[in-house]
Amino acid sequence: MKSVAIAGLGLIGGSFALALRKAGYQGEIAGVSSPSTVSKAIELGIINRGISIEEAKQADLIFLAQPIRQIIQTLPLLKGSQALITDAGSTKREICNAASDLPHFIGGHPMAGKEVRGVENSDADLFRNRPWLLTSEPPAWFQELLQNVGGRVILTTPDEHDRLVAMSSHMPQLVSCAIAKVTESVRHVGGPGLESMTRLSRSSFDIWRDILDTNRDQAVEALDQLIKEATHLKEVLKANEPELNTYFRSK
Repeated sequence: MKSVAIAGLGLIGGSFALALRKAGYQGEIAGVSSPSTVSKAIELGIINRGISIEEAKQADLIFLAQPIRQIIQTLPLLKGSQALITDAGSTKREICNAASDLPHFIGGHPMAGKEVRGVENSDADLFRNRPWLLTSEPPAWFQELLQNVGGRVILTTPDEHDRLVAMSSHMPQLVSCAIAKVTESVRHVGGPGLESMTRLSRSSFDIWRDILDTNRDQAVEALDQLIKEATHLKEVLKANEPELNTYFRSK
């Protein structure tokens, strides 16, 4: 692999570039983003140069790290490319459907991130020991590349991916927002536990708008399961201590 094009130079795109370099990749890394972001990424040593999406089609690997709707808009522009095309979108059904006529596309989702955004927050170790979900069997070289940047490759389907992340990521995000709302008036006396529980609530809605819009049904189902369990816990709390002790130990 001689060249990588990264579309979307935010936290994930920038971290992927740094992780590649840390893993020993010596080829060119070019970025597709706004002029100001490209300049910042070059200044920080994250990419070699900025390119257009048309120029990106000539790369060996194209990594789409944009918001979900932008990924969907970018995919048709990549028709005819012989590159392996993958993405980092947090939902997969709509993205994979939009990429159905791209023969070298593999839907991907590294389960890594922070509550902060921007290429300046890029971290070469962001993917270290984190699951990296793929929607189809990757070529051996690509699987090895993901493992070299720290990912633990897990194969799934677009439908199953969206169900899994609704439970493991989207529902916790929504719950964090709800806890932050309920505890707003007592935040000044909160300790580390409350801080941990509300940390995700500081995530940008600009990112979460697309995620929830493309996985609304599964997010609602995940919340329904949580509400059912919370209702059960409320009844356990009303009962005697042995039942509550059993509940705490059953996790």
